[in-house]
Amino acid sequence: MAPKKPLCLPFLLLPLLTLLLPQGGLPAWLLRKPKIHLRTSDPDFLAAVDSWFKVLLPRIYPWLYHNGGNIISIQVENEYGSYRACDVSYMRHLAGLFRALLGDRILLFTTDGPEGLKCGSLQGLYTTVDFGPADNMTKIFGLLRKYEPRGPLVNSEYYTGWLDYWGQNHSTRSIPAVTKGLEKMLKLGASVNMYMFHGGTNFGYWNGADEKGRFLPITTSYDYDAPISEAGDPTPKLFAIRNVISKFQEVPLGPLPPPSPKMTLGPLNLHLDGNLLDFLDFLCPQGPIHSVLPMTFEAVNQVHGYMLYRTYLPHTVSEPTQLWVPNNGVHDRAYVMVDGVFQGVLERNMKHNLFLMGKIGATLDVLLENMGRLSFGSNSSDFKGLLQPPILGQTILTQWLMFPLKVDNLVKGWFPIQPLKHSHPQTPSGPTFYSTTFPILNSGGDTFLFLPGWTKGQVWINGFNLGRYWTKRGPQQTLYVPRPLLFPRGAHNRITLLELENVPPQPQIQFLDRPILNSTKHRTYVYSLSSASEPMELSGH
Repeated sequence: MAPKKPLCLPFLLLPLLTLLLPQGGLPAWLLRKPKIHLRTSDPDFLAAVDSWFKVLLPRIYPWLYHNGGNIISIQVENEYGSYRACDVSYMRHLAGLFRALLGDRILLFTTDGPEGLKCGSLQGLYTTVDFGPADNMTKIFGLLRKYEPRGPLVNSEYYTGWLDYWGQNHSTRSIPAVTKGLEKMLKLGASVNMYMFHGGTNFGYWNGADEKGRFLPITTSYDYDAPISEAGDPTPKLFAIRNVISKFQEVPLGPLPPPSPKMTLGPLNLHLDGNLLDFLDFLCPQGPIHSVLPMTFEAVNQVHGYMLYRTYLPHTVSEPTQLWVPNNGVHDRAYVMVDGVFQGVLERNMKHNLFLMGKIGATLDVLLENMGRLSFGSNSSDFKGLLQPPILGQTILTQWLMFPLKVDNLVKGWFPIQPLKHSHPQTPSGPTFYSTTFPILNSGGDTFLFLPGWTKGQVWINGFNLGRYWTKRGPQQTLYVPRPLLFPRGAHNRITLLELENVPPQPQIQFLDRPILNSTKHRTYVYSLSSASEPMELSGH
């Protein structure tokens, strides 16, 4: 029997990971310096890059191919040509840093879409390109040759599918298109890396966002219509790709693994635990931060999730009066309450007519949701929270209390916590917790959580943050639940929902044996900065 060949791989090791992570993978604490210029030669940014890579790169060094490891190349930046800065000094600094810490025997490379090669490439770094099946391969590779006259043609991100945005249709790419493009590249002798090959999940708060004339948060599912699904199952696209590859080199013999077993359960009834405001002392045990004007998430070190802004009406509002935030200052979605009663929603880039009434001194609460930081394109400094003070009629509201909420800590330590007060309306609305427990009576398997009739919120299973749901907007209707998140047979599992808006008449959930990713429910909302019917410009990630 011939010895098995080691798995060799290129390695993405760069300041901006992209991959549709929040802020491209750059930590939010960088924005504590509001004037910092990310992905440039700004000394503040380079100091952070240098301090991190001087720790990380020496740990990578032993795993390089010439040291007996399996890393054959390292990517230095990702689609930098699509970023507004075009800072050659920054790129030179990165190249010098990598060479100083890794030596000159490892291949360093960049990747860009064809339109970004001018600013994304640098002499001394191998230039690669990314594109999908629908693009003009001959034209793109011809352009690449102007930047890399010799050496292999490399498509470092060949798009097998595409990502989904909330409120838009589920994205797919056909098997014939993907396989035709792949075969054509292989006939040219090009090297190909498929993105994505295995679908994934943006658990917790880890989805990113795009900005294509408007803010577009990415769904929890990153299934991507990939050859291997979000749940790790082979798809017909995988078999078709395997057939193409077999024309150029041997593929392993024997059958491919079958799909993993899936579980169904329910419907299960959920019970009301309490309004989010009932748990405020547990959600923010350190107490609020006071400021005349509202502060951003970054200013109070709230990386993700939710923050509650509170003020008090400065005068009696006896007639319905509009509440609004100037300069598109809601980042990203605000849930408004007066004396604990849910009034409605304000959302980034969208027109809302929200009118309030209340007596002088009434409590105005605005729960702000960070829906994911921009992860690609010309602007990655995506501050969150109320970026401008709200205005009620003509009155600028001041004297704010900010409560950075630790929702995950509350859910993980739920018992024996009980709400401090009980304000359970007959028809609950606004940010509210629901939960139930359930056993697994058989060996079970992976499953998909279905939330029919629910609006928008966050889900935890046994304290693990499964991610966001937005049933009323779609397209994603189910959340992937890996079997290891569930307790063994007979033990009781706990599921907790934070529903942010409206609860169905029957608060039930189900676990299905298949995903539902292609149902866009809500298409009547209006964007304030551009038309909702504007064609989407696809770009690489």
